[in-house]
Amino acid sequence: MTVLDTRTEVLSTRYQQAVADYWNKEKDPVNLRLGEVTGTFHHHYGIGDVDPSVFEGPEDTRDERIIREMHRLETAQADFLLDQLGDIGPEDRILDAGSGRGGTSFLANLRFGCHVDGISISEKQVRFANDQARQRGVADKVDFHFRNMLDNGFPAATVRAAWNNESTMYVDLFKLFEEHARVLKPGGRYVTITGCYNDVHGRQPSRAVSQIDAHYICDIHPRSDYFAAMSANNLVPISVVDLTAATIPYWELRAESSVATGIEQAFLTAYKEGSFHYLMIAADKV
Repeated sequence: MTVLDTRTEVLSTRYQQAVADYWNKEKDPVNLRLGEVTGTFHHHYGIGDVDPSVFEGPEDTRDERIIREMHRLETAQADFLLDQLGDIGPEDRILDAGSGRGGTSFLANLRFGCHVDGISISEKQVRFANDQARQRGVADKVDFHFRNMLDNGFPAATVRAAWNNESTMYVDLFKLFEEHARVLKPGGRYVTITGCYNDVHGRQPSRAVSQIDAHYICDIHPRSDYFAAMSANNLVPISVVDLTAATIPYWELRAESSVATGIEQAFLTAYKEGSFHYLMIAADKV
């Protein structure tokens, strides 16, 4: 694990310290039990239709079937993100900003055979992910760092692709995209999958979106800010996909599971009323 000198150097504000503390203490079964299905631990949501066979079979194994299906849907989300990264070769280096317990990073290495650097402001997540890399025998290719995505410490123009998988709501978008543009090679690809509020409905988030903010101590951005921040930092969107309808089945299934956290109805309300969108945005550095 590569670590910058001290925690105060990585976490420059009290808010960042609070977010790091939250994830250092987090032991949410919705992340851990799903990851135990295949040993790949994600920290994001799922997309796609639910297999109806989940609701068939013995009642005493129903929840186990739901957990496995939720994990399949979250893996499908990560695979969809990786589909957007373009042509990545084994010698390329790519960056997972807000890498959590490493799920998307390991899938990227498995698919492309490339070097992957993950960064997180949670020391616990970094230790967990690096342990996973050693157990998987890929520590020479996949490395996780205790670093801040707004000041990641990597040399300029060295990264072929970078992404945020549901982690942009913790940072200032203009600063984030400035840092991504700095480390991306010319023509490099940036991808995010994120929840954002629909500012066509107003410049303030809806009540349901505010509930999500409070639950995760985050600050969900308006949709328009993503495109303004990209434009300001020479990142040109080449593809935008609205995944809102595709993620609703995951949330409906999660609401029926043993790992429901109580926030499921806020997500479903926000998505269905149109105040909240789940987007994939891919952009190239020019």
